[in-house]
Amino acid sequence: MADTAELLEILFERAREASSRPLSVSQVRAVVALDRYDGLNLRTLAELLGSTPPLTSRLCDRLEAVGFLERLPHSRNRRELVLRLSDSGRAYLQDLRARRRERLHAVLAGLTAGERDALAGGLRAFQEAATRNLAEGDNPALAQ
Repeated sequence: MADTAELLEILFERAREASSRPLSVSQVRAVVALDRYDGLNLRTLAELLGSTPPLTSRLCDRLEAVGFLERLPHSRNRRELVLRLSDSGRAYLQDLRARRRERLHAVLAGLTAGERDALAGGLRAFQEAATRNLAEGDNPALAQ
């Protein structure tokens, strides 16, 4: 399983590097988190990334500089900012996901229909187990 995960990482890394504006792995993780949980504050994003607020703030500075992130005033707390992906950030992520799908489709094309069906069933079971595991407390930042 670990070997397969490493191969997926390699495929996804190649898709990330194929971009005309490749982001670091940490920046991609932040973009994905902001896409999934729109309107986070800096502290919550740092917790999701397993980082510190100062490091996450610098990461956000870089994403903002390339036009992928917007920092907006919080609607109820003037001292807090809300982090949102810009349209450019969403377009980057959409393009990255498309390149990842292309890489995966190329690999899956080498499997028989039966092998693809077996893989799909196993991955569904894995996704359900992983989702349960994460919901059981691996992500305290989302419990707020």
